[in-house]
Amino acid sequence: MKKVAGILLISAIGGVLGVGIYKAIEPEKKSYINANSTPVRVVNSVGGLPDGTVNFVQAAELTVHAVVNIKTEFQQESFNSNFFFNDPFHNFLFGDRGRGMYPPQTQMASGSGVIISENGYIATNNHVVDRADKIEVTLNDKRTYTAEVVGKDPTTDLALLKINEKDLPFITYGNSDDVKIGEWVLAVGNPFNLTSTVTAGIISAKGRNINILENDPSKGIYPIESFIQTDAAVNPGNSGGALVNTNGQLVGINAAIASNTGSYAGYSFAIPVNIVKKVMNDLLEFGTVQRAFIGVSIRDLDSKLAEEKNIKVYKKGVYVAGLTDNGAAEKAGIKEGDIIVRIGKSEVNTSAELQEQVSNYRPGDKISVSYLREGNELVTDLVLKNKNGGTEVTKEEKVETLSLLGATFETITPEEKKKLHIANGLKIKKLESGKLFNSGIKENFIIVNIDKKPVDSLSDLSSILENKKGGVLIEGVYPNGMRAYYGFGL
Repeated sequence: MKKVAGILLISAIGGVLGVGIYKAIEPEKKSYINANSTPVRVVNSVGGLPDGTVNFVQAAELTVHAVVNIKTEFQQESFNSNFFFNDPFHNFLFGDRGRGMYPPQTQMASGSGVIISENGYIATNNHVVDRADKIEVTLNDKRTYTAEVVGKDPTTDLALLKINEKDLPFITYGNSDDVKIGEWVLAVGNPFNLTSTVTAGIISAKGRNINILENDPSKGIYPIESFIQTDAAVNPGNSGGALVNTNGQLVGINAAIASNTGSYAGYSFAIPVNIVKKVMNDLLEFGTVQRAFIGVSIRDLDSKLAEEKNIKVYKKGVYVAGLTDNGAAEKAGIKEGDIIVRIGKSEVNTSAELQEQVSNYRPGDKISVSYLREGNELVTDLVLKNKNGGTEVTKEEKVETLSLLGATFETITPEEKKKLHIANGLKIKKLESGKLFNSGIKENFIIVNIDKKPVDSLSDLSSILENKKGGVLIEGVYPNGMRAYYGFGL
């Protein structure tokens, strides 16, 4: 027994000595998780608490009272079988009844807007108020106003509204060029009519072109898409609302979501505030946006294009695929095959980014353009031009619009009269919300007679409708020769 005890005692002493020797010679191990080490850096601590964590409270308080709920009313088209009525027996049997449309149905929609000045100017999306007959704005404190449209720009999907009030809370402009991927932002709006909703996310990309805006050069619409992409939750009703940084500064106007269901699915898109600021200033000062053109056709530069064009020094930039004759770029010495890398001090690596930077300027502005030619970087100054090739800014189009009818008109040519076998006529150049649109008339329709009286000019139209009460009968023809009749009440 004593022998066994001795063996156990010797074993224990040996074990203790072994552990002691191992600890003495064991190499030092580094700890990769240490609560007492330097704290992990927060992605964006601007506007944060003293301990470096992000705080959205101040930004929300600065912005939620300056984001409004917008409700619109518009007339929904409802066509009957006699939309393009051309049956001579109809007039004999029914007179003027049954032409055009069924009585239009009033529909309602909603969105958001951002107060940008204390005297009641509000920025929103064009698609929020387009064709609206009535626009109602509700503030966060429940005060309600009827808003007027100051101007709209389908090219950027922006609109400027005005309500009659002063001393309003408003959001100050930030600088979208300074926005960084990974930066925290807040989306403030009214999704699903849930007023004053704030969600948070990060900037996940910049310069996104998602091809959602109308592209129609015949109407002067050349879309500019260079969206800020975020993962802040945005849903129907957020359109026109604010995207703000953690300082509470406006960095974008929320405009769209990427979704197969119509509801938020992880990505949302906002119009950069630098574009917003330029468009709002133009609409307020001129009544129309001053669109500047650099005079180039462009392509995004990638490895495939570099191989195709035998570009040996491959860097980021935008490839000049063509030039406008006598355009700004051509006059400044830029050539096809050059690679534009900067506008002013801002780098441009995609076509969307180049369009965004140029859209910040007006015709007649001089800008600096940096470009690569055979691997060498060159810099030139050029003077931007308008769509007509001039450098002057333009006031709102002189073609008059009767606000009640909601249309812009132009006189027809002698050739059109001859082709269509008509002696007179006034063409509808552009339609917006109003009596003509609601009656079912389409653009390019030529009004020949109103209440059986000939129309050949805007003065004819105005004199016929002046002090008119009751039903109005419009007779005319489309450019393809199809005759049609429409009616509405005044």
